Amino acid sequence: MTGPSRRLPLRFSTQTLLLQLGVVLLVVLLSGAVHAWLTFERLGREAENQALTLARTVASDPSVRADVAAISRLPGTPPRDQLLAGPLMAAAEGARSRTGALFVVITDETGLRLAHPEAERLGERVSTDPSEALAGREVTTRNTGTLGPSAGAKVPVFAPGVGSGAGSGTAGPRTVVGEVSVGYSTETIGQSLARDIVPIAMTAAGSLLAGVLASFLLRRRLQRLTLGLEPEEISTLVHDQVAVLEGVDEGVVGVSADGRISVFNAAAQRLLGQPDLSGTLWSGAPVPPQLKALTEADAREGEAVELIAGGRVLVASARKALHRQEDLGWVVMLRDRTELQHLTRQLDAVGTMSTALRAQRHEFANQLHTIAGFMSIGQHQQAREYLARLAATGPLKFPVDQAELLQDPYLQAFVGAKGVEADERGVALRIGPETLVRGQVTEPQDVTTVLGNLIDNAVNAAVAGSAGERWVELELLDEPSDDGGTLHIVVADSGDGLPGGTDPEDVFAEGFTTASGRVRPAGGQGLGLALARQLARRRGGDVRVLEPGGEGGPGAVFMATLPGTTNSSKDAHGRTGDKQASKRNDG
Repeated sequence: MTGPSRRLPLRFSTQTLLLQLGVVLLVVLLSGAVHAWLTFERLGREAENQALTLARTVASDPSVRADVAAISRLPGTPPRDQLLAGPLMAAAEGARSRTGALFVVITDETGLRLAHPEAERLGERVSTDPSEALAGREVTTRNTGTLGPSAGAKVPVFAPGVGSGAGSGTAGPRTVVGEVSVGYSTETIGQSLARDIVPIAMTAAGSLLAGVLASFLLRRRLQRLTLGLEPEEISTLVHDQVAVLEGVDEGVVGVSADGRISVFNAAAQRLLGQPDLSGTLWSGAPVPPQLKALTEADAREGEAVELIAGGRVLVASARKALHRQEDLGWVVMLRDRTELQHLTRQLDAVGTMSTALRAQRHEFANQLHTIAGFMSIGQHQQAREYLARLAATGPLKFPVDQAELLQDPYLQAFVGAKGVEADERGVALRIGPETLVRGQVTEPQDVTTVLGNLIDNAVNAAVAGSAGERWVELELLDEPSDDGGTLHIVVADSGDGLPGGTDPEDVFAEGFTTASGRVRPAGGQGLGLALARQLARRRGGDVRVLEPGGEGGPGAVFMATLPGTTNSSKDAHGRTGDKQASKRNDG
């Protein structure tokens, strides 16, 4: 046997619709009921006023007053047949038939009926209390008598002469000799209400229809705004979004369909160096123009571009965000490639060095075979001379002139590797005579990035230049300081220099390369100089153009200043100071 099937809960939009319909229906019913009750009360008051007017008219008739007073003076009540054929019965029935009243009843001073629509009721006491009217007060009533429920009035009948100035009758002034009771059936009031209820019902139905239509429109708008998601799904989605956006190292920028930034996570703020830009127009946001170009109409979805922002190399891509074929805007992804680029440059240097070492190993093996040959044939003197020459030149020979001016092993290895690369392209890399680096490099990554970019740019310019001899000259000088030495780098080349009219500051724009003198599309070219300057400025230094070159002279000359990247040892400084002191003494 299978258990009872579980009923799926109603969707939130359906619950909201039903609740709205219930509220609208309740409001319409209450409004209709109150309106009907007020209408019934109004008709009842009108009936009471009409009954009061008719009762006053009958009670003020002189003949009625005289007849009632005459009967009141009699010791008893006249027989029923006499009352039925008397003038009071004729006056009451005439008034009732003319006005459509339910009844017009006339009594004596004791409440006995002298006129009544039903003949068998004549001479009997009235069914409702006549004491108010017999006490001389007019009163309106709603009660149920022998003829059914009614709304009416009771008016006293005064003896003749009261209020007319006669005052000569047997009855004293303002003597109550009877009362007139007039009533209109509440069924007649109900019939009038039934005629008036039609517009009330139509109004209520129209209100209900308008409420239902508004509820359906509100439901559709709610579904469109929430993309058809339930509150529980929205809550889960918010938690997941916060966990994903704040838990990843990649920058995420969401651009809504109306062109505003809807998401700008912490990683994007860190990578772009901006505060939270949520709510800002994407077109006016302070972000690199390459990012905005990714979301333009003619942009190819998923295309990645490389750019520099906040001193970092970023790779950005954008994709369209769709939900059930609804366009939600764009999602821009940012990935930090700075460390990867540093590692890539280091690996390139290591690879170049390993290639040079393999070549030197092969050369060294040949040298060992040569020495072994001399020894095997007994040419010991020639072997010693050969070893002396090897000791003077060293086993490793990088194609870098005056490389011995670099005392830091890291700079020696890196510049030597760059020399091998430049030599393969037909460019001679040499060290300038003013080079003097006595300390040790403490920030190899920043030094490698800046120095490598400047050398690569110079080599490219030399290769593209028109000079017959292609060369790149490098000068390095460290300036000791208590808080870390400053490394000064000057790089010159044999290229054609900057194009005429080029602003030196344009050289550091993303996409510019001195090999062509123009901005290239993003794709790994034209980022080196911009990255080098941003890294230097982040450390408090700078990269600038010393000489633009051109016009028959050598190529452009660049200078970089990198504070806090070297650390001069006291021993090295002490030895240098001792040597300088001894030279002064000798002189």
